[in-house]
Amino acid sequence: MTATPVTHWILPFASSLSAPCQPALARLGQDPALPHLTQLLQRLSPLETLEGDEFDLTMPHEKWLARQMGWPAEQAPWALWWARQDGLTLDTGRAWGMLSPCHWLMGRDHLTMLDPAALSLTEAESKDILQAVAPLFESEGWQLRWGHPTRWYASHGSLEGLPTASLDRVIGRNPDVWLTDHPQARLVRRLQSEVQMLLYQHPQHDGRQERSALPVNSFWLSGCGLLPRGALLDIPAQQNVQLITTLRQPLLADDMPAWLHAWKKLDATILKDIVTQLDTGEPLLLTLCGERHARTWGRPTTQSIGQRILKLVRTCLPASKVDVPAVLKDL
Repeated sequence: MTATPVTHWILPFASSLSAPCQPALARLGQDPALPHLTQLLQRLSPLETLEGDEFDLTMPHEKWLARQMGWPAEQAPWALWWARQDGLTLDTGRAWGMLSPCHWLMGRDHLTMLDPAALSLTEAESKDILQAVAPLFESEGWQLRWGHPTRWYASHGSLEGLPTASLDRVIGRNPDVWLTDHPQARLVRRLQSEVQMLLYQHPQHDGRQERSALPVNSFWLSGCGLLPRGALLDIPAQQNVQLITTLRQPLLADDMPAWLHAWKKLDATILKDIVTQLDTGEPLLLTLCGERHARTWGRPTTQSIGQRILKLVRTCLPASKVDVPAVLKDL
């Protein structure tokens, strides 16, 4: 008899330590709050916490997913994973990284890297820019592949042990802060400077500005590394992991009205369905991820007599109140 597969729901970007997000979190506790998330946190038991720090190079949900595939958390080969999503087959015996063409916005006293999606690059524009910058990389022994308008792939020996910050760590922040001082990062810094000078003179720069589009003026390197021996390139299907990404874009953009709306829509749809799944007795797990931690709630697939009695007693008692904003703030 085969065991019932456990559906594991992963919900990243559930909160942020950013100044705009903190008052927004308090609003999630006001009526109408998040009734289905509240139910889930009341009825499920805390099982595990994958702890981290807001200055870790990798996001908590990325760490959790990497662990399922047998990857080291801080040297996870996400470039290989993304290339597979883009339909590319890369040599897994080589170290690869993902190059994201992007716009670095110059402020009065610091830079801010905008979301590459904000560029709305077409395939033709992206390939034209990649063709222009490719000689700078190839002269240093790099190999480049195009996969998507905002995802290029690069292979070089220096990428095998080069720690890089996740793209989602840097969006909306100063990229200088997230450039590591690793010796192998010096070449990347030099290439960034050379690419910035070249792109400033590229015909697309003025053309995009004339039509009020953001020009591509730099790149971000992330997801570097080798695929570990025996590791997977995806999560095994039998684990039934469901990754929910609807909170990502508004949170990274610090668009709190949109983020709050996305939370309430999520509660009224997917989280409502998860409550229904819980009502039918199906085993499930829920992992909420913020900037620091990934916390998992669930219930055992098999319950002892004592656990069943405790469950029966709890159903006869008023449910303890869950402070949803406090739970999210602690992530």
